[in-house]
Amino acid sequence: MNQTRNTPRQKAANYKYVKEISPRNDAQRRYLESIDSNIVTFGVGPAGTGKTYLAMYQAICSIWHKKTTGIKRIILTRPVVEAGEKLGFLPGAIEDKMDPYMRPLYDSLYDLVGLEPGREKIDKGIIEIAPIAFMRGRTFNDAFVIVDEAQNCSFAQLKMALTRLGENVKCVISGDTSQSDLNGKSGLNRIAEALKDTEGVKVVRFNNADVVRSQIARDILTSIDRFNDEGNNT
Repeated sequence: MNQTRNTPRQKAANYKYVKEISPRNDAQRRYLESIDSNIVTFGVGPAGTGKTYLAMYQAICSIWHKKTTGIKRIILTRPVVEAGEKLGFLPGAIEDKMDPYMRPLYDSLYDLVGLEPGREKIDKGIIEIAPIAFMRGRTFNDAFVIVDEAQNCSFAQLKMALTRLGENVKCVISGDTSQSDLNGKSGLNRIAEALKDTEGVKVVRFNNADVVRSQIARDILTSIDRFNDEGNNT
């Protein structure tokens, strides 16, 4: 681990406005190391394993130290798919409309750096929020891209997002394929499998044992999996 002492992630942790964190299990360690070492990292696995939180942490570490990394902005995107409920018309600018969908990323951002520094970066456009449908036709250079809730992206959407990547970029695509709202049309596992041997791309998979949210969350996932394994998933 001494070889990574000078990474932007570890430098950022020393700043008073960036919360210091460390991996809580082997899967999280591999995830953080993959983001440091690769251009694209897939984080696939159950909710509560820290996929979104750690991706945001890595993005913050890069943007807060752009002189080291060259990263100048963070792009936060996710599909706008309602989880079985109709929210109706949402007023305001695109950021306002996206707010309910992006809340997990906002929560991670504000927890790591505080409310005011986080909002300041958003107001200045250093952190950009957009639905994945708005990615088409763009090119991202010097950027850290997080695609959250990717289990609700089709294969075509993820292909489109990945082909937006230009020079000096990092991209983290995270999702839980067991919680897709696309009725079997999620492209996350397919594109992760298609790219698993591509240089600069790494797939990190989490399982129920890696859940860090709480013991009850881990127990619930284990019980549901056992229930489904017994043929009760109709």
